[in-house]
Amino acid sequence: MSATFGDRSGRQGRLSQWLRGRRPKEAAGTDGREALLLAAAAADLPLAPAAYPAPGYRCSCDRVGCPTPARHPVSFAWQTQSTTDRAQIERWARHQPQANFITATGMTHDVLDVPLQAGREALERLLGADVEVGPVAESDDGRMLFFTLTRGTPEDEDEWWPCELDCHPETMDEHPGLRWHCRGSYVLVPPARLPGDDQQVRWVRGPEHPLPDPLSLLETLTDACARYTGAEHQGAAWPLRH
Repeated sequence: MSATFGDRSGRQGRLSQWLRGRRPKEAAGTDGREALLLAAAAADLPLAPAAYPAPGYRCSCDRVGCPTPARHPVSFAWQTQSTTDRAQIERWARHQPQANFITATGMTHDVLDVPLQAGREALERLLGADVEVGPVAESDDGRMLFFTLTRGTPEDEDEWWPCELDCHPETMDEHPGLRWHCRGSYVLVPPARLPGDDQQVRWVRGPEHPLPDPLSLLETLTDACARYTGAEHQGAAWPLRH
């Protein structure tokens, strides 16, 4: 990591300073983009520059037939490059005004990534049950991202549960239900642009919400995903809420 992460009190202090200024819903234009990126960094989400959409549904990278256009880091060293350092993020944001940003998972946070319809139902159920739900993002490519605390940093390096057991950024199509992004993975952090007309990744609940324990969300999310994938396999419409 290229930045040292402080304790929760330090995190809350940095985040409180940002909240006294602009809030996530005020993202508009370059200033709003930078404010949202700094808010994510203040919430201990390590960031690194990513590709962005190019004309004709293409990617800004030089790879012919890029399989994940506008959804991948610029550098192969993204894991060590990812940082919460405010000055570095400001430099990236100002020198690369079109760039998306990814946040590396498994360092301070994980992401539970679910189909959009399943995620919306799960979010409604969680909030209705007064469960603490942290930051949540919605992607116009049909996914909802629940940001949580990471599984932790075990003393024994062999105890890591690598992301490949759940999903990997370039093989996510194999996992139509729940994807658990942990060590070795990343997701786009809002605000981000996707190929297509006005396709975006945006916050539904901003980074001012504390990161919850992933296990507190897991049962509700897996239940919603099971119902969603079951309905898809049977060719049925998404079940109505009761």
